Amino acid sequence: MGPDTVNGMAVLLLIDVQQNMLEPPKPVPDAAAVAPTIERLLAGARAQGAAVVHIRNNGTDDDPDVPGTPGWELVHPPRPDEEIVDKHEPDAFEGTRLAEILAEPTTVVVAGMQSEFCIRATSLAATHRGHRVQLVRGAHATYDDTVEELPARTISHEVEQELRAAGVELVDPAEVAFA
Repeated sequence: MGPDTVNGMAVLLLIDVQQNMLEPPKPVPDAAAVAPTIERLLAGARAQGAAVVHIRNNGTDDDPDVPGTPGWELVHPPRPDEEIVDKHEPDAFEGTRLAEILAEPTTVVVAGMQSEFCIRATSLAATHRGHRVQLVRGAHATYDDTVEELPARTISHEVEQELRAAGVELVDPAEVAFA
């Protein structure tokens, strides 16, 4: 991909939109609302000819997203012209080729899982690398925090506020324009 194929359009980063997060047996609590929003974003990006990068987490040991397992599989099969970036850290730039794919500053539209981990880390890293980052409301989610007794929606909202303070734009799905 790189600057020749981005062509001044926003890039859709789908972070960890994997079976283990959106499908039984343990989907995120907002899976039923988040999944169709992500699907519409992906359809919009494809229809407008925008670049799409699928970020896939590679779990270890007993994680539900160990490479090769059903939970590791992407929910939306990538098209041949779409990049897949496999990662091992919350920041999708760390130890991957994402920085090469997004070599020039561009607008990055972010959606996926989990708000307080990979969404947060990748959005902050993209901002620090000079990208304009748009986090789509209702297109990212997480699990309830049973230790702190925080519901998933509260966690996602708090992450949105933190990211907005760091320079990330919060946009509604209807506001996203890839061209």
